Amino acid sequence: MLHSNDNAPKTQFTPSTLNPAAPVKTVTSPIEQATIGRTLYIDGKIEGTLTFKDHRVTVGRNGVVQANIAAREVVIMGKVTGNVECSDRVDIRSEGTLNGDVVSQRISVEDGAMLRGSVQLTPSEHKHEKSSDTPKSFAAAAGKSN
Repeated sequence: MLHSNDNAPKTQFTPSTLNPAAPVKTVTSPIEQATIGRTLYIDGKIEGTLTFKDHRVTVGRNGVVQANIAAREVVIMGKVTGNVECSDRVDIRSEGTLNGDVVSQRISVEDGAMLRGSVQLTPSEHKHEKSSDTPKSFAAAAGKSN
């Protein structure tokens, strides 16, 4: 809902198609959500909840988002007010602003970017698998066996 003053629930966005060949779609209003494929590029104002767990969400320089975002990857070049949860990484570019908390495996904040909130980094599953094999590697390198 854009510029809404009523108390109606906010719109929740989810990917509508899983076509890997789908082009990047620029969204300027929530009504256009139905045509989005794998990547969401926001260059306008959006309120609500953005849920794209297996996809990338990019907030362009003109993007103003008042929403919690859940995605694989989030790139912020505009303004975001809300919490961001990513399974891979958050990238806040030099002209970007995020007012909210971040939960992600990786985060990148360029010089000049604004981040107001807490950051919680979660370990990746791949790193856990490697760390469990590390003691065996050290033992093998030392010529010892378990």
